[in-house]
Amino acid sequence: MKTALILVLSALVHFGAAAQALKIAVLKYAGGGDWYANPTSLPNLIKFCNEHLPARIHPEPDVVEPSSADLFNYPFLHATGHGNIFFTENDVKNLRKYLLNGGFLHIDDNYGMDPYVRREIQKLFPEKKLELLPDFHPIFTQKFPFKNIPKIHEHDGKPAQAFAIFHNGRIVLLYTYETDLGNGWEDQEVHNNPEEVRQKALKMGCNILQYVFNYSL
Repeated sequence: MKTALILVLSALVHFGAAAQALKIAVLKYAGGGDWYANPTSLPNLIKFCNEHLPARIHPEPDVVEPSSADLFNYPFLHATGHGNIFFTENDVKNLRKYLLNGGFLHIDDNYGMDPYVRREIQKLFPEKKLELLPDFHPIFTQKFPFKNIPKIHEHDGKPAQAFAIFHNGRIVLLYTYETDLGNGWEDQEVHNNPEEVRQKALKMGCNILQYVFNYSL
């Protein structure tokens, strides 16, 4: 499994090459939360990245469970929703192995996930702490320059924040809170965001994927 992921990640070093399109995936977690929220968000983000990066990402994301061996086929996993997220013991073991061996998980709090996300991240990495990303971290200065994570959708009047778990100097888990990037990635008519706000969300999402491509090895 580790070898499969290393091969996928090696391809990312030259992700403009004429290789078979890479696939990314939505994480189908347990706990009752709506893991399937924002169904148009990743396809729209993929389309945007394929237009603005020398990338070949398959236009439709897969769905994968955290305990599946298939996890290691994807360089990037995305999780979102509004409620409880829960990882079993097998989920934790498999997902942790994936992340420590080159994988990347982005959790975007659609709203209401925060206490559950923090609990499950603690299960995944009891020896580590979520770190607030500083302004001008490389993830903010990839294709599109940002000073920090943009605010896309208003929830509780709190500032948008980006937290991370690091391993060997690389972000392996990114948790975006009070920003709701996925809201901005969805079809425009779903949330009726101003185009300027939607573009900010897509550009930041593009930066995240480019960071994965550039820093995964």
